[in-house]
Amino acid sequence: MNLLFFLSLYIIIKINFGGMSNCGNCFGGKSSVFNVLSAAQKDFLKENGVYIEYKKNEIIFNEGYRPQGLITLAKGKVKIFKEGVGGREQIVRLAKPCDFIGFRALFASDYYIASAQAIEDSAVCIFDKQSLYKLIEENTRLAFGIISLLANQLGKSTVRTVSLTQKHIRGRLAESLIVLADIYGMEEDQKTIKVVLAREDIANLSNMTVSNAIRTLASFASENLIDLAGKKIKILNRAEIERISNAG
Repeated sequence: MNLLFFLSLYIIIKINFGGMSNCGNCFGGKSSVFNVLSAAQKDFLKENGVYIEYKKNEIIFNEGYRPQGLITLAKGKVKIFKEGVGGREQIVRLAKPCDFIGFRALFASDYYIASAQAIEDSAVCIFDKQSLYKLIEENTRLAFGIISLLANQLGKSTVRTVSLTQKHIRGRLAESLIVLADIYGMEEDQKTIKVVLAREDIANLSNMTVSNAIRTLASFASENLIDLAGKKIKILNRAEIERISNAG
């Protein structure tokens, strides 16, 4: 077990030992890249990892820090954001269980260039870098799985960059609603997006001011495209929302 890994984590963040049994989503989820590991390899990774719980709004890591291991979201929802000019935030990605967060810095041996924050009570598993690299060398299927995941995220980031810089306000907000629905799914009514975001977060996700986000949401509601109940958003006409997004 890498003691330096755990000591480094202890200095930076709070650790909840003995919780690796709660990492079912990391190892058993349908989309987990760790599914290709043998039982012995999974046990090895668990022995060299920690399970950490975070309350809503707690920071998981800050821009400018060095990663201490691979972070996998075990439960909850997380936003990855970068602080821009004048301290304004831009949400660059949203994470759901089984997703890696902060992986670019880890594999690039670099500092984090963005921060991660829980948007509801969440938990992560952090696996020691050297232990992970050992398994990657042993298991080529794991290596290809991680490469595929990174390539997929790069493609999505490229598409979002173009959308956020070229689409008009309505198109950007419509796309953000689709992104939220696709990432977090819908509640039992199949209309209400299964995540609660502050209007500021919706604005930061859509690259617009909070006032513009509020006005555009109200406009969508007046057109019966969505329904607003507090911070919950119900999509009433997804086809039209998609049309607005595609039109830009």
